[in-house]
Amino acid sequence: MNPEYFTIWNYRRLLLRSFFKKTSSSTPGVEADSNKYDIIQRYITEDLGFLLPLLRKFPKCYWIWNYRLWLLAEATRLLPSTIVYQLWQKELSLVGKMLTLDSRNFHGWGYRRQVVSALEELAVAMGSMSASMTEDEFAYTTKMIEKLELIQRALWADPDSKDQSLWFYHQYLISNFRLGSTHDQSLMIDLSNEDKLAYLKTQVEDLLEMLQGAETSKWIYQRLIELSIMSKSLDGRWPVKVSDLETWISKLLELDPLRKGRWQDLRKQMFL
Repeated sequence: MNPEYFTIWNYRRLLLRSFFKKTSSSTPGVEADSNKYDIIQRYITEDLGFLLPLLRKFPKCYWIWNYRLWLLAEATRLLPSTIVYQLWQKELSLVGKMLTLDSRNFHGWGYRRQVVSALEELAVAMGSMSASMTEDEFAYTTKMIEKLELIQRALWADPDSKDQSLWFYHQYLISNFRLGSTHDQSLMIDLSNEDKLAYLKTQVEDLLEMLQGAETSKWIYQRLIELSIMSKSLDGRWPVKVSDLETWISKLLELDPLRKGRWQDLRKQMFL
């Protein structure tokens, strides 16, 4: 089977949706509803299991990831929240294992973001959300960045060969701290400005430590500047010395001359 042949996935959706519709229209009743949920859950679970060998063989195939999301969306639409939450939790565990095997999988990082958002929404709907998952996600992403830094330290001398997908996902998590952010507001539901500032400070410290021995990685300088701008938007003060910001901008101009105009504009925006 060629998983890139998207027509097959659409046809499979039509078949399953027809089956779901037929099952959902069965005679109502407590026992009938329970049986109906069991049948739908079994089909969805079996189909998710069917995809696992394909994911291992084609981990960067968009259509497989997209079809898994569709299955979970159908589960969310048709099954009780408690059952659905368990399915999404298993999916979070699965994508964590996939990213441990290959932390460069951009599709995997994007998929994890969607899984986390779905879990947050379900937790809020169920009234069981005691704290945001953002802290756990930061810890997970930082751990993966550190692992990648150890494995690829020899590659950091060439910023263009540095894996970008992990940085993009880290940027997504960081973006939730930006004042007036439109990204998944639920991620920040329990965090005050003080909490956000504390997280940003920790991230800056971690990146500064990571910078030791990786002075030619433009991604670190770029993220340090982004974190500093977000921190200033929260309390009006730079979290680091202005001279440090100047140094980071200068390093970006040196390491990424093709985007010279962008870095110069950034310097003006920061009034440096």
